[in-house]
Amino acid sequence: MTMSASAVLRSEYIKIRSVRAVSGSLIAVFAATIAITVLAFATVGQAEAADAGNDPLFSAFHALNFGQIAAIAFGASAVSTEFLNGALRISLAAVPNRSLFYAAKMSVIGGLALITGLVTSFSAFLVGQMFMGTHAIGLGDPGALRAAFGGGVYLALMALFAAGLTALLRSAVAVLSLLIPFILLVSFVVGDVAGVIAQYLPDRAGQLVLHGHEQGSLGPWAGLAVTAGWAGIALFAGWWTLNRRDA
Repeated sequence: MTMSASAVLRSEYIKIRSVRAVSGSLIAVFAATIAITVLAFATVGQAEAADAGNDPLFSAFHALNFGQIAAIAFGASAVSTEFLNGALRISLAAVPNRSLFYAAKMSVIGGLALITGLVTSFSAFLVGQMFMGTHAIGLGDPGALRAAFGGGVYLALMALFAAGLTALLRSAVAVLSLLIPFILLVSFVVGDVAGVIAQYLPDRAGQLVLHGHEQGSLGPWAGLAVTAGWAGIALFAGWWTLNRRDA
């Protein structure tokens, strides 16, 4: 008997909720971001705000750099569980339509990451501004609402990017070993050397939505679209691989 789309979605949600490592990485998106926000803003927030070259809006979302690591871990771990101990064979026995199975899994991952990302982004902004005194900005300030919303979307896209790559490589370790050093180190090095080209990297492009003023030739939404493009390519590659490899 073929499972309905809603039943497949429900089963994928139960899988994610029941695996502690996966649900824990999703919780870590919020916990890590808020913890770093409080630590940074309570200690040096106002001092940095007084710097003439500071972008107060971008600074408000600085902790998303740490939250995105947890988002990547969530996307990778949510998919990698299918490749452990023959779990994929069991999943495909229940849902023989591989495209339906894949679409449901990525929809649940994306949906949960988006909800968590939006809560995290808005919370980080509001919590951080509590420590800023006269330097505080609000959601009504130019670009703030766009940045808070865009920050949540960015986290979801990074989770989906990692999920697609994990479906392609069938290993969360491989994906984390590639993406985390790239985002923390390589992206900054390439950015300093490559200039304008660097804004098309997945993390650099997506974070343009967090800036108060436009950076480079891409606008904030165009930058987010570039990140969505990277995520889309990864998701397609993962789908293509799933449909052509043995379980």
